[in-house]
Amino acid sequence: MRKTKITSFMEESFKNFHLSGEEKSELKELLNDPGNTFEELNYARNRAFDVVNEYYRGCENINPLSLKWLENVVKTIDNARERFYSEASEAYFSPGDDCANAIISLLRTAHSSVDICLFTISDDNIGREIMETYDRGIKIRIITDNDKTNDRGSDIGYLSRKGIHIKMDTSPSFMHHKFAIFDDRRLVNGSFNWTRSASKYNSENIVVSYEKGLIAQFRNMFEKLWLECVNFKG
Repeated sequence: MRKTKITSFMEESFKNFHLSGEEKSELKELLNDPGNTFEELNYARNRAFDVVNEYYRGCENINPLSLKWLENVVKTIDNARERFYSEASEAYFSPGDDCANAIISLLRTAHSSVDICLFTISDDNIGREIMETYDRGIKIRIITDNDKTNDRGSDIGYLSRKGIHIKMDTSPSFMHHKFAIFDDRRLVNGSFNWTRSASKYNSENIVVSYEKGLIAQFRNMFEKLWLECVNFKG
């Protein structure tokens, strides 16, 4: 875990479960520093969730004030992240957790819909985040390849049983796409499969893009495949 001025400030404010007006203004100033990168703001957002999770590890009772703190901090960070949505694309690489962490951050910040088109999903961390996103009321659709749905470690059956609508390609060739569209505003595309081996061992990449024309083309492809594929029943 790395420390930044932003995360140190958040951790200090969490001690009394309250983000005062003065503290909120100071947090905004830290977040809006021109030197901050999109990745740094994503890290701060993920760290806010981790601070709460670490505090309550092993506890049964949740103080509602802590959840209000989390809501206020995340909303403040999301407002700061808005300035990046119309700016340059971001690239992430593996081996390492950068690709997976970027995907998890995008899932956590989804507001209305996530459409996922992937050869396979077997990274349990990403699988859990997909489920938590769905549990927040976000509409999720997944297209995957039929040859990979029953692989050992595949999360497809689990996600389907939990209620997520999943379709699979049944053509003799592989459905080898690896892209996802978040809120029709953000696109993830690249060689990276959502698997632990892709993070631990493989040289892979993803690009996060906000370019409307590009997103529209991937949206058209997703809808075409959604019509052609069959419902997964697992």
